[in-house]
Amino acid sequence: MSTDALPLAKEQARRIADAFLPAQRFGNRRDYYYSRGKLGSDPLYPGVLAALAPAHGALLDIGCGLGLLAHVLRQAGHRQPYLGVDIDADKIARAQRAGTRAALADARFDCLDASAALPAHHGSVALLDVLQYLPAHAQTGLLQAAAARVAPGGRLVIRTTLADNSGRDRTTRITDMLAHLVGWMGTRPRHYPDAASVRAPLEAAGLHLQMRPLYGNTPFNNWLVSAERPALA
Repeated sequence: MSTDALPLAKEQARRIADAFLPAQRFGNRRDYYYSRGKLGSDPLYPGVLAALAPAHGALLDIGCGLGLLAHVLRQAGHRQPYLGVDIDADKIARAQRAGTRAALADARFDCLDASAALPAHHGSVALLDVLQYLPAHAQTGLLQAAAARVAPGGRLVIRTTLADNSGRDRTTRITDMLAHLVGWMGTRPRHYPDAASVRAPLEAAGLHLQMRPLYGNTPFNNWLVSAERPALA
């Protein structure tokens, strides 16, 4: 979980991306190229794997998108039950097809608005690149709800940009807006949290935090938060 974190190796990224190839030879390859490019350039997934490694139990992935984390987990030999939820029904359908094609064991994908309600869960939670798409009050509510689902010995792992008026902060904001304008993200960024607004509800819920930059070779102001609930004595 450091600024020099590396993405997946190119061959690892390609093997996962193969599950997103179209059924027809000349079909749409958008998801294939997106997943291959993201996995091969973003240090997110190795950072999340490292943060989750000490934790056991089921994983809830809030805002899962295409479900790339499930593929990364299974490729790395992690076998815990996985549930990915996302508000975008079309992405969930594509995640389900790719999950079936890759024969992901014990992995499910459901369409759900996490800002309204979360499913019952007791284990670990991932919340990756989601917070900035919610208004401030909804961010606090989601963090509280996610923390409540972390079991003793489990972890809540968050990747988010933090509002600090840096050059990286400004670059991230512009890129997020462009992703919305071109149609990749269905919702526009609403509010960028600062470190204190992320830390406060998690510590109030009894979680112990580590918060470190996860820039890698990207220009973005990405941070990885690992919040652990102490195991029972």
